[in-house]
Amino acid sequence: MSDAIIQVEGLGKKYRLGLVRHDTLRDRLAHALGAPLRWGRQPPGGDPADFWALRDVSFEVRRGEVLGIIGRNGAGKSTLLKVLSRITEPTTGRVTLHGRVASLLEVGTGFHPELSGRENVFLNGAILGMSRGEIRRKFDDIVAFAEVEKFLDTPVKHYSSGMYVRLAFAVAAHLEPEILIVDEVLAVGDLEFQRKCLGKMAEVAGGGRTVLFVSHNMPAIQRLCGRGLYLRQGSIVVDGRAREVVDRYLVDSDPTRSGSPWVFARRTPDLTIEAVELLVNGVPQSTVPTGATATLQLRYHCPDARRFPDGLECGFMIYGNGQKLANFWSNAGLGRTLPAVGRGTIRCAVPEWPFRAMPMSVQVHLNYRRETLVDLPEALIFDSVDSDRFGTGIIPDAGEGIVLLPHQWEQRIEAPGSPEGPQPWPAPQ
Repeated sequence: MSDAIIQVEGLGKKYRLGLVRHDTLRDRLAHALGAPLRWGRQPPGGDPADFWALRDVSFEVRRGEVLGIIGRNGAGKSTLLKVLSRITEPTTGRVTLHGRVASLLEVGTGFHPELSGRENVFLNGAILGMSRGEIRRKFDDIVAFAEVEKFLDTPVKHYSSGMYVRLAFAVAAHLEPEILIVDEVLAVGDLEFQRKCLGKMAEVAGGGRTVLFVSHNMPAIQRLCGRGLYLRQGSIVVDGRAREVVDRYLVDSDPTRSGSPWVFARRTPDLTIEAVELLVNGVPQSTVPTGATATLQLRYHCPDARRFPDGLECGFMIYGNGQKLANFWSNAGLGRTLPAVGRGTIRCAVPEWPFRAMPMSVQVHLNYRRETLVDLPEALIFDSVDSDRFGTGIIPDAGEGIVLLPHQWEQRIEAPGSPEGPQPWPAPQ
């Protein structure tokens, strides 16, 4: 028996461009009389007014899988999610879902602007299929997650877009669906709430449920998803491991990229971050073994270095499993700032990487006179992996702490009956 919870076969969705409604008799007559003229102008390839948002899309998603869906604007991502959520009927093909679906596709979907936040929790929960008793049991958790306690009895028409999405996501996430579908709508929330949502989706996935996640945030896709789907012009280009799919998408978006785990260039009027890399033994990698020399490398372009006569400050913040584990700043490590140049590379080497096996990310800061020029959360996503750190042929058990520090073992024999008798401690090395 297949473990697929979602089966998509030959899916296609066609839209009619231009005027598609003929509500009055006059409209209908005009449309009918103009039909011969349109037929005469129609090219052999089909009606130019037909637009295929999806064409011949087929894939399966297994139970408990986290699938990231990426692609440029207009690639068909949101249309695919609407079909999977049964909001839109497909033109061709079919979708089979084995489980309850909760979807968050647009800000405030299912909310009534005149009702309060409290009333909309019950309304939206009912729309998503929750019973009144289920909503009551989870109400406090939903409100605490959304962080809108002060405004709970205020009509949601007065909410900001960020408050809308926090409340909507909180309801959808607490539905405990077998399938959770989330669109780029999370971009409306602030950075802290985005991290909170990603953590909740990871929790949902860890509970054996299935998540479909559409985002333009490539580090978030790599961090959360084990598998990726890359859409272009309504068709699947690549279906595979998330890192490989993201690399292909980045190369297609910028042909100058080599496919290494870099981020998109991030620009300000005076400064451009061109690449952030993890180097192991001088080679870009997406994993670093415990005990290896890991180098964080940043390449930047400063068109007018005279804008920063006092030099730049660079910071790398290391996160693992959502917690900040280390913080490296150039001014603290060097005792000075870094001279600004037209185009430069900054490196920070960690000679004995101490962290155990876990997914990790790096946040990058470039400051001038302690003012932030560029802040890149999750600029780099990679994995720390356990290794034979001490050359004994034994890899330390996983899950025992988050760091593996250099250390030495010594034994002193003190038993009176031993052949050698009491032995002194060995001399320090």
